[in-house]
Order: sequence, then structure tokens, then C-alpha cells
Amino acid sequence: MEYSETDVETKIIIPALKKAGWDIKTQIKQQTPLTDGRIVVRGNMTARGPKKFADIVLYHKANIPLACIEVKKQKFAVGKGMQQALGYLECRELLDVPFAFSTNGKSFLFHDKTLSSGKLETEGAIDQFPSPNELWQKYKAHKGIADEAADIIEQDYYDDGSGKAPRYYQSLAINKTVEAITNGQDRILLVMATGTGKTYTAFQIIWRLWKSRTKKRILFLADRNILVDQTKQQDFSPFGDKMTKIQKRMVDKSYEIYLSLYQAATGSEEEKKIFKQFSPDFFDLIIIDECHRGSASEASAWREILDHFSSATHIGLTATPKETKDVSNIAYFGDPIYTYSLKQGINDGFLAPYKVIKFDLDKDLEGFTPEEGQTDKNGNVIEQRTYNQRDFDKTLVLEQRTELVAQKVVEYLKQTNPFDKTIIFCEDIDHAERMRQAIANASPERMLENSRYVMRITGDSPEGKAELDNFIHPEEVYPVIATTSKLMTTGVDAKTCKLIVLDQRIQSMTEFKQIIGRGTRVNEEFGKRYFTIMDFKKATELFYDPKFDGIPEQIIDGETWTPTDETPDDESTVEIEGEDIPVDDLDWEEDDT
Repeated sequence: MEYSETDVETKIIIPALKKAGWDIKTQIKQQTPLTDGRIVVRGNMTARGPKKFADIVLYHKANIPLACIEVKKQKFAVGKGMQQALGYLECRELLDVPFAFSTNGKSFLFHDKTLSSGKLETEGAIDQFPSPNELWQKYKAHKGIADEAADIIEQDYYDDGSGKAPRYYQSLAINKTVEAITNGQDRILLVMATGTGKTYTAFQIIWRLWKSRTKKRILFLADRNILVDQTKQQDFSPFGDKMTKIQKRMVDKSYEIYLSLYQAATGSEEEKKIFKQFSPDFFDLIIIDECHRGSASEASAWREILDHFSSATHIGLTATPKETKDVSNIAYFGDPIYTYSLKQGINDGFLAPYKVIKFDLDKDLEGFTPEEGQTDKNGNVIEQRTYNQRDFDKTLVLEQRTELVAQKVVEYLKQTNPFDKTIIFCEDIDHAERMRQAIANASPERMLENSRYVMRITGDSPEGKAELDNFIHPEEVYPVIATTSKLMTTGVDAKTCKLIVLDQRIQSMTEFKQIIGRGTRVNEEFGKRYFTIMDFKKATELFYDPKFDGIPEQIIDGETWTPTDETPDDESTVEIEGEDIPVDDLDWEEDDT
């Protein structure tokens, strides 16, 4: 009788592993989920592609994987599963483990990337599986982990008892960072796309280094109050009374974890520089959130703080490393120790895919030349020259153009869902206010229902900023539409935002990635599986980066768009990461239009 894969796994492999000394509760995980399955979008229908699983993962301890095992039926040759196991090991780097096994229950093929035995692959009998200690010693030698550093590497992750565990890429980032620090690296850069849990990742790094007493006093720096407050109240809350936020001129030095708005730690006058109350060796570790916004520039206030605490380990977190002739993250931190891109997040199903609807408004195409002596609404003569997209909503305001953009946005929402959370990025605060008025005038029935249907959320508006928490809260209906310029480009965790409108001339790849990141989070509970970009300023053409951003689900002409422009019935298969999946094999759901 030939055993099935399940029989081989449960009746042969698991007993053999237990016999070799592996603990079934803490060191062996069966059918380990690695991804959520890419979200596929067709018109207003969505489905998830197949999830990726590893048959068996062997761990030294929780969150420190050593090897993956691919199990095949007994009728197959022992090496049949090796290609798939190697896919996890090298091509995908999903587990970042040096060891892989393929087995048919009769024998196993061992792939040893460390070459510790002198061979890459060796075949062995089922009762000869390596022991946990044998693989751990090989792992340490391969990674260059000294015995005295092993205690740091083995420090437990924080576990709140809820069953929440880091995703595979978060564990990779955490483990690589801790290992680098134990090996003496003191400048580290992590690049992780918006929505992938950078702050949670930072928390676990700090927790392990703090608990092992490798780093005893830590400073977390951010440049937005909302980032500091969210971090303190959410991901960093387990630090409890060991943690404080720097916000007074006289600092209590009895804490171990400090969070600070960098503006609060510096000042225009020398005596107001709070960070100088701390001795240069006070902090062992500094985490710089959204480090592309300043730390790389030698002239920035960030760098003044970092230079003061130069003996500490510095970890930069960003979704968009900044490289210009004046500003360089890589020159300061070195090459990223780990990168998790938007493209990878979308392929794994952890981030939302996106559509792009492109608009070429007539005035943007043709330019605008005023007649001789033509005046503006204030009676001032308009300089006679040709104005183009670079000028609109800055040098020259065309109210008809603003009204047309507003009309297109409102029409889109009417045909999809008028209550889909929407962010409209404008050139400046004045433009954001004009856009708010134009949206209000284009949807009077919604404004009469609730005056907060559209609001300007900008740095100068206390009323707007007061509504920011309501905008990002999934259960709050209002505000629905936010017009903004810079305030909402970073640090706004808008999990249910389904529409990003670009009516801003974006100046850099970094800025583009940050803006697009407002839509990348998935929230299945509230029907958020993808998002749409309406592009009125050709930003998606200028800054599209397929290696990092992936390929849009659709690129649509705004003049011909309809809400059901494509359905699963139009094709028999869909391609997911190079594999054709039959349409009928996927569980399609209709968007809540």
C-alpha cells in the first residue's frame, strides 16, 4: 500500500523527527502558512490566489527557523520535492534557512547550503534525520554567531498570548537585524513597504535586545506627533512604565525606552536642545522612523541628534530610501539589511493591489494662454504666456479645472461607492481648500446629509486635524473624503482608504511611494481588498518603479472607464506569479458597491 503525502508526513516523518530529538510542540510546525495568497481584481470582483505553505518547518525555537521539509508520496523519487523546497529556501527567500529536506517516507535528500560536510546534497535513511543541536551548530557556524552571542539570538520574541506571530518577512527583518548587531554592525537600514508593519518589527527588535540587556536605553525618533503617539499606545505598549515620551524641557532620565518627536528634542536656540541633557553615551540604540525624511541629510535636525549619540547603534526604518546628490540613506546606514517591497507584499497577499485610472484633461494637454489684457477674478492682469501642468494650481489657478477634477472624482464614487474613504492630494493648502469646496458643490446631497462628507485635513486646520482619527477609523463613516497636501503623506494608517486621487505635481520617487502607501493596507472585514489611483498629473508615468511597486491590476483610460469594465467571465485562467490558475478554482467576491 502506497502512503499519501499526509500519511507519509504523520505516520513516518513526524515520528522520525521526534526520535531524532525534535520537540513536536516547539520545534516542529506542520502546514506552515507563509503567505495569504495574492488578491486578484477583475472589474468589481476580487478573489485570493493560492496561499503558500511549507509542509514542515523545523525551528531551533519559536521564530528562529532552521529547515524546511517538503513531503512527497512514496511513489515519487526522494528528490521530487527538492525543487519546491529550494524555492522556499533560495528563490523566494521566504524562510532564509540554510537547510532543506525532500522526502518520500523511504529516505530523505538533505540540501545543506553551509557545505559543512563538503557536499551540497546528501541522501540519508529516515532514521538518520539530524538532531536539533546538530542543525543549530551548523546554523551558528554558517551565520558567524559566536557562542557568547547565542544568548542574544535566542532571546524570546514578545508574546501577548493571543497567538499573534510575526509574518515570515517580519521575522526575517527582526532576526537579520539582531544577528547583525551581535556581529558588531552599528548602522542598519530596513526597507519595508508601507503597511507591512515596520513599527511592530521595530518593537520586536527592541524587545529582544532590551530583554537580553544588550541594549539598555533606547530612543525611538519620529517626525510626526501621530507617529509617536500611535507607537506608544499600540505596538510599544508592552514596555509600560519603562517607557516615556519626551515632551518637557526637563527630562526624567530614570526611564529605559524614550519616544520623541525630533522637533521636541531640538530647538532653534542652543539652550533649547533637549537631547543635550543626555550624555553622548546615554542611549545604546536609536530607531529612526521614516528615516528618508531627514536622517540622511547632514544638515538636518535628525543628524544633529544622531551625531550627538554617535556611539549608539542606529537603525533606520523607511518604505522609501532617499538617494540624491545631497541626501543619502545608504551612505549613512549602508545597504539595506533587508528589503520587503510593495510588489512582494502584493504578491504575498499582505498588501492591496491597485488599479490606475489616468486622465488627460484638455488644458493639461494643450496649455493655456490668456488673451492680451485678460484679468483674473481680482482684476489683476494675467501675464501673457503659455501655462502648462507645472503652473496649474500654483502660478495659475484655473477654477474650471479644479471643478472638473472634483466632478470626475464624484462621478467615480457615485458609480462605485459614495462612502469609500478617499484622499485627494493637492498642490498646497489653498488648492486643498478649493478642492474641498469643489467636491462639496459637486455633491450637495451628501453635504446636506453630513457637513463632514468632505473635509480639508491640512497642518493649518485644527478642525480638519481633529477629524483625522475619525477618517482613519474603519467604523467611522465621516469624513469620507479628505483633501490634503503634505500632512497625510506619511504616518496615516488609513486601512479602509480605497481611492487615492493625485492632483499634485509630485517631485520625487520617495514622495510618490509614500502617497501610494496610504492605500496599500488590506482590511477584509470592511471590504477593503484593493484600491484605485485616479491620476490627473501623470505621476504614475513619471515615478512608476515596477521592481518595487509591481504591476497595476489595470491601467484604465479615465474617459472610457466603467465600474464593470472587466469580469472573471472574460477569461478562463488568471496568471498569478507566472502560474495560470483556472478562474473557476478561485472564490470570487463582488465589491460592496
